[in-house]
Amino acid sequence: MTQTPTLSGPFARPGRALAVAALASVALAGCGGQDGPGPSAESKASATSPSADRATFEAMLDTVARPCPPPGTAPVAPKPTGPQHQQSLAPGETPPTGPIEPGAPTGPATVLNARDWCASVQHEQRVIEVLQAVAKPTPASVRKALNGLGYIDEHIHGLVQDGTTTRFHLDLRESGGRLCEAGTAAGEVTEMTPCVAPATGPFTVEKSEDRTS
Repeated sequence: MTQTPTLSGPFARPGRALAVAALASVALAGCGGQDGPGPSAESKASATSPSADRATFEAMLDTVARPCPPPGTAPVAPKPTGPQHQQSLAPGETPPTGPIEPGAPTGPATVLNARDWCASVQHEQRVIEVLQAVAKPTPASVRKALNGLGYIDEHIHGLVQDGTTTRFHLDLRESGGRLCEAGTAAGEVTEMTPCVAPATGPFTVEKSEDRTS
């Protein structure tokens, strides 16, 4: 009986060779290949996030300050022009009974322009309303609440827990302004106070005083 010769060499078992090639192709597709979305694509997406977040933050600042005067307006109150003289009384002398002239205003009102001063009220109202609802104002929960209002991490500074409260600062400078806010998250007694930051450069608090009348 004639036997069929067995093929050997590069032409042996072509079906197996095709199966191996198909498996290799499937494995390459599963790994994404050279053209698939790899880490480089994720890196590019993450690289654009900060600029997108900042654009959203700046749009929020503009929306909050929409009812306020345009940028570049004068400070709300004039700065003191000279030292304040206080009348001293000699021993046994009776103080004057007439009205006493109030001293010249000091603090943020003499530095912040009218737009900043107006915007400070808007920011304080929206932040206080949200933070009053935070039952346990830890730095993490306060940051989350501020992020929800559109304040990005880059402009949230000094989150520090102080007992049952959390203190922080918001950098709200825009269009050449110098506005910042000093906050104390404490539930129903949450407070926000305007402060002054440098017009340019890294964020620091130059002044932080109660609002003048």
